[in-house]
Amino acid sequence: KIFQAVVSCIGSDGTIYIIPKLFETALNKLMAEIQNTFKGLGLLIPYCWKKGEACVVRGSDTVWYRAKIVEVSGSTLQVQYIDRGYIESIPQCHLYPTTFYTGIPPFCIPCQLYKTLPIGNFWQQDAVDYLQELLKNEEVEIHVEELPDNPWGKLSISLYFGGMSLSSFMAYQKYCVAEDCQDLQKLGVFEGDLSPSYLPQPLPAPGETFPVTVTHLVSPKEVYICLDSSGNLTKCSATERAASHDSESLNKALKWCNKIVKTLPHLTDFKKELPCLAEYVDGLWYRAKLLSITQLVPVQILVQFVDYGTYLVAPTSRLRHIPCHLLKYPVQAVRVLLAGFRPTADDKNVERIPYSPEWSLKALWTMMDSVEGKHLSASILTVSPEVTISLYGDDKNLVHLKLIEMGLAELDE
Repeated sequence: KIFQAVVSCIGSDGTIYIIPKLFETALNKLMAEIQNTFKGLGLLIPYCWKKGEACVVRGSDTVWYRAKIVEVSGSTLQVQYIDRGYIESIPQCHLYPTTFYTGIPPFCIPCQLYKTLPIGNFWQQDAVDYLQELLKNEEVEIHVEELPDNPWGKLSISLYFGGMSLSSFMAYQKYCVAEDCQDLQKLGVFEGDLSPSYLPQPLPAPGETFPVTVTHLVSPKEVYICLDSSGNLTKCSATERAASHDSESLNKALKWCNKIVKTLPHLTDFKKELPCLAEYVDGLWYRAKLLSITQLVPVQILVQFVDYGTYLVAPTSRLRHIPCHLLKYPVQAVRVLLAGFRPTADDKNVERIPYSPEWSLKALWTMMDSVEGKHLSASILTVSPEVTISLYGDDKNLVHLKLIEMGLAELDE
């Protein structure tokens, strides 16, 4: 069985507590009911607590939770939140004994990684801390491998985050030995003779109008577009729906990669077009490809972010190996030429685009204003030798008409 779940906590012994997404509605309903039933403080009169006894606990967030007594020691009790998994020491005044809700099974499931042996036969504290930092409150994919011998035992699972196997990843980190490590190579963090490359983005058929966003402008004529999946998907073509799904899955996978990026090795091979992860100015890591070495001392590399079209000159410290599973998503940004207009000799603006001097900077800024943050649509005219499109603004007019009106371009039939 395969299902999505949220990791609620990691036990001190490395137990992974998960709440299946399917349980969320029922859990929220129960929590609301508990808040309505229990108000104010816990039990203020003396009470003889017993190990294993059911209770409700007023947490540090002032919310009441179902719990059970794990250990009794003086005025402080050790309790386990049965719907979250974590264990905490709580003063007696924050607890209330109850037989309410004891007929409802716990919503969180204790799990262990299938055929995975921690180094030293138990999870070391640094490994537990790492699991907690990596997984807590995150949505993951669970593959049930083996049921426990008793109902209160741990479920044996394979856990996947952002397309990566947790067992393989922890084995790569030397925290454990994974017996079934056939997908360790999928981490893509090992040197090899492979020459990986990105998949191209499938485009709608010529003549079909589809929503797009412009992610980068090289010149008024040359831009990078992404298929826009923010609209009504029921009206979208199969290509747009697939692009939307890819974009969503890619964003999730990249979010996970940003969490583990320090474990990925730095690039040592600087082959042109080589896929990699590169750190952008916002401090986040994105998919990129190498274009050229711009400086040798210190080494500076020109890279292009393939899902946006933007460029960056980066030191080698900001480039890392890309996990192979990130290569299965097509590049999100497509380079296109805009049809219907060309530079005009009448544009007397002195400031020109250095790498494209036939265009003035004013024409570039004007085009930028016409497309940035706008709901645009496009129609493909040709795909060879280069993808050429007609680009329409949110008023359904061709975006280049403003350039024509301002004398910054002329019509090109």
